[in-house]
Amino acid sequence: MNICVLGAGTIGLSWLRRFVAHGHQVLVCDPRPDLADVVAGLPLTDDERARVRVVAERDAALAEADVVQESGPEHLAFKRELIADFARHGRPGAWWFSSSSALLPSDMSADAPDEVAARVAIGHPFNPPHLMPLVEVVPGTRTAASTLEAARGFYTSLGMEPAVLHREVPGFVGNRLQKALWAEAFGLVLDGVVSVDDLDTVMKNSLGLRFACVGIVEAAAMGGGAAGVQGLMDLLRESFAKIELNDLDWSNEALAPLYEAAAAAYGAPVDSARITRRDELLTGMLRVRGQLD
Repeated sequence: MNICVLGAGTIGLSWLRRFVAHGHQVLVCDPRPDLADVVAGLPLTDDERARVRVVAERDAALAEADVVQESGPEHLAFKRELIADFARHGRPGAWWFSSSSALLPSDMSADAPDEVAARVAIGHPFNPPHLMPLVEVVPGTRTAASTLEAARGFYTSLGMEPAVLHREVPGFVGNRLQKALWAEAFGLVLDGVVSVDDLDTVMKNSLGLRFACVGIVEAAAMGGGAAGVQGLMDLLRESFAKIELNDLDWSNEALAPLYEAAAAAYGAPVDSARITRRDELLTGMLRVRGQLD
């Protein structure tokens, strides 16, 4: 299968690594002037590298692709421009999956003919997609059911765990959960309740560890004993109802103390050794879960 990686930033290059690791031919296209050097610097085997081709012209890359994994900037007008090019130059029957983390597929494909919009969906990964199993498959209002099934099969063949949403919603599922958690976590730091280090100690040694093993509803079902989730809610409802959560101010001015605390704790940018360690831990966890050989 020919896959066009359209957009060679952090996410696009990580997608490239997963695609070639599973035997696909990859055409990578991005206007960045250092594209060839960046691709040459990726940690690929000789066999994987032989399946990568840098294509300068977008229309040429689209004309060869069976699947387009678009990871361009989060600007709606630009996404529409890319899909218009796909409509003009893409193969009949090719699929367009966007890595967008917030834009809705119906908005991105609003100007496209029905036949093209039917083949457009979100394929939103979590960073880094060459390691993280999740991909959220999100339909637009005109996305065909066959496209969703094709997306499920495609991402499953890459060793991923697709979650197919019934309908589009801003932020999808993962980022809606992440926003809620960030709002409370950042608020606790800004309110002087806890340091950045100790906040992350709580996360890594409780919720993070637990949810690496079971899902959030699954954990609640286990915690409620014979009565399942209702049993847990019956135990916690009264005390949890009294907890008032943060209504976070998301402006840079309000978040500035958090930025400073995070930079002091982890550096800005984060030291590369931390990122390497993260990837080692992710790899180890995936092996424990049987999702990586």
